[in-house]
Amino acid sequence: MAIYLQLTWRPALEILILAVTIYYAFRFLRGTRGWPVVIGFVLVLLALTLVTTLLDLKILRLLLGTFSAFFAIAVLVIFQPELRRMLAELGNLPFFASVSEQRESIEVVIQTVERLADIRIGALIAIEQSIQLQEAVESGIRVDCDATPEMLETIFFPNNAIHDGGVIIKGDRIAYAACIFPLTQRLDLNKSLGTRHRAAIGLSEETDAVVVVVSEETGLISHAYKGQLVRGVTPEELRSFLTSVIVRPAQARGMAAWFRRRFNDHTPTGPAVITKREPRPPARPATK
Repeated sequence: MAIYLQLTWRPALEILILAVTIYYAFRFLRGTRGWPVVIGFVLVLLALTLVTTLLDLKILRLLLGTFSAFFAIAVLVIFQPELRRMLAELGNLPFFASVSEQRESIEVVIQTVERLADIRIGALIAIEQSIQLQEAVESGIRVDCDATPEMLETIFFPNNAIHDGGVIIKGDRIAYAACIFPLTQRLDLNKSLGTRHRAAIGLSEETDAVVVVVSEETGLISHAYKGQLVRGVTPEELRSFLTSVIVRPAQARGMAAWFRRRFNDHTPTGPAVITKREPRPPARPATK
């Protein structure tokens, strides 16, 4: 019995490690842009393996074995944005803004978008978390001032020289304005979706930032996170969402907490755009 255990515990441990690794890899990739590629690749690989085994196609089996050596490179290319975001989050673990600063920033954003939505002035606001956003944007003007509703309204006012582009909020300060965020490359989006919303989705795909959008045409408030855009939210719904994403995770520190958040709060599944409320038609002027 002892000899049997000595011979079998190593293979059992290897199978357990592989099973856990594959399970968490699939959980991490599920819902990302590369997930359909994974499904297609696995199905094709299983089909070819089954055919070569049943028909004893030795040359094709040899080619499949050789091709597997390039699989790691293919994974790095296909999932470059997801791997970059994960490694950046892991490398920036020591940085956490205080909870009071985060709550103040949330209230500033809520008040700003509520005022701008009423008068239909467009806005694009990114709240930085663990990944620094300077590398994800193409340009921007350094502002470095206190984040207040009045300052944000001034920035997005149509006659302002820096009203185009997005604003980056870091902690309780406005770090940059007039930033050009990367546009999403998704092809399943409605053609009527504007540039601000596409930029919000694009930045949330490449970083862990929460991006808030105010539509200039409809006055709807939206938020984007991990590649999913939710349109037509109320200020109360936005406050609840920002609190759940920004404040609560910051209260859990350490490596173990990071891994729990990474594999439990995975990328949202479902459609890229969720509309909660349709835009209201503009009010007609009173006739005399």
